[in-house]
Amino acid sequence: MAILETLDIPTVGVAVAVAAVLAVVAYRSFTSKSRAGNGVLYDFCCLHPEEFKKFKLVKRTQLSHNVAEFRFALPTPTSVLGLPIGKHISCKGKDATGAEVVKPYTPTTLDSDVGYFELVIKMYPQGRMSHHFREMCVGDYLAVKGPKGRFNYQVGQVRAFGMLAGGSGITPMYQVARAILENLEDKTKVHLIYANVTFEDILLKEELNGLASSYPDSFKVYYVLNEPPEVWNGGVGFVSKEMIKAHCPPPASDIQILRCGPPPMNKAMAAILDDLGYSSEMQFQF
Repeated sequence: MAILETLDIPTVGVAVAVAAVLAVVAYRSFTSKSRAGNGVLYDFCCLHPEEFKKFKLVKRTQLSHNVAEFRFALPTPTSVLGLPIGKHISCKGKDATGAEVVKPYTPTTLDSDVGYFELVIKMYPQGRMSHHFREMCVGDYLAVKGPKGRFNYQVGQVRAFGMLAGGSGITPMYQVARAILENLEDKTKVHLIYANVTFEDILLKEELNGLASSYPDSFKVYYVLNEPPEVWNGGVGFVSKEMIKAHCPPPASDIQILRCGPPPMNKAMAAILDDLGYSSEMQFQF
């Protein structure tokens, strides 16, 4: 009470007014920012679902003769892309004739990677969007919108995922697997079968092996090659019914098998899964 008696009414009024203004500012700041698990305050989503936004290419790393990793800067060092787990983005570019082309891609980064996002792109000789990425140089901009996609993920929605990936179809699988494994509260098991033609075609091999090493009880990966090297301990040929039975969780109400690969592979995998007794609810195709 002695303290209050030393303050006159105008002073108290000013203090209350200042406190009110600060509260409004803090609230508005909170609605446009969020706090990461490590306590760092970061800017919220940079994406727009209907409008293309441009992001600057700041690093390009050639991984093989036809595969490169592209890193794009976000508006600030603390910005996040704002892409939910299992969603993808639409990228706009121009093909060899100058015609506009739009194609979906899944970043290999998560929102825990602040300030940038990365795409691992396999560039096919006749691919229209492949031409655009092949011609991109550091300093160029990529037009992007999103998030897109039908897949929705919540922690604990299944006990285990089986994943059947082919070629560049590994990117959504890697994104989902990494998000699950890096979340200490998520106990979901992940079983991945990844098919390619040659050993050199395997994308994100170091990253996948790193996950298998870091999370041996939660993540398993089985590689399949059509044309394996002389020394090879993985699968050979096409993904078979026997491979799925050996390396994926059996049919159950609390599991799901995810598919992403070339159309012929997706069709063949759907038929095999049906034969093995996986219901439509147990299957999802990116």
